[in-house]
Amino acid sequence: MALRNHSTITEFILTGLSADPHIEVLLFVVFLVIYLLTILGNLMMLVVIRNDSRLHTPMYFFLSNLAFLDLCFSTVTVPKLLEDLLSEKKTISVDDCLAQVFFVFITAGTEAFLLSMMAYDRYAAICHPLLYSQVMSNQLCVRLVLTSWGLASLNSIVIMLLAINLDFCEAQTIHHYICELPSLFPLSCSDISIHIDILICSTLLHVLGTSLPIFISYARIISTILSISSTTGRNKAFNTCSSHLIAVILFFGSGLFRYLMPTSGSSLDLLASLQYSVVTPMLNPLIYSLKNKDVKIAMKRMLEKSL
Repeated sequence: MALRNHSTITEFILTGLSADPHIEVLLFVVFLVIYLLTILGNLMMLVVIRNDSRLHTPMYFFLSNLAFLDLCFSTVTVPKLLEDLLSEKKTISVDDCLAQVFFVFITAGTEAFLLSMMAYDRYAAICHPLLYSQVMSNQLCVRLVLTSWGLASLNSIVIMLLAINLDFCEAQTIHHYICELPSLFPLSCSDISIHIDILICSTLLHVLGTSLPIFISYARIISTILSISSTTGRNKAFNTCSSHLIAVILFFGSGLFRYLMPTSGSSLDLLASLQYSVVTPMLNPLIYSLKNKDVKIAMKRMLEKSL
């Protein structure tokens, strides 16, 4: 796949996070540690869920898929960031840039839909506990995950069509540390107003399609929790969905900020991108393990067996 009208352009220059070599070395160490923790934490989550039959439930099926997505999402962005932090010439080929745009959208998009499906799972568990096993059947869980991938793929195709139809002139510098469609817009010498409108519409549809089920699910969850008479019961019900709620706020907050301000190019954009593409994949396994008694018990049991 190639960009149109870029016969004289074979690569882009990424400005990265800093021009100071000393700061870049420090950032390299920081992001290397974050990446290693991301890989270790999400692999640990996958192994624990796979090896403990007590965790073979719909909630942990979704959680294992979230861990896999976080591995993919982080691997799409962080290795290139680490490479550029140690390189004097921070370049990326046009084809690699397009590939990164596609995989960023498909992994992030799938994660957004998956978080929405997980909200429905928590709604079924808290509001209809007696019917939970019937409502959240294995077949439905698999279909929901496949639907998440399918819808995200469709959205990614739309995004790629926008990228393919951009016309580039002389500008080659991307004021970012990765290739994202909003970062490519300033490089175009053609009218991009329609592209921006389509991106914003696509983002809003994607956000509405994923956030509305979350809002509806949590509205019913809160209503159910408030109807519980005992404080212990309310706390127990809230604890079952608090980890998911934290993950939703972290992911949607930073992602929405980034893609609804596509051409600002500010440091806030970089921070928002780092939050949802680098930091959140590291935090998710920590959030779900530290606040989840079953996961902590399963981890302890697995470690005891291995010693």
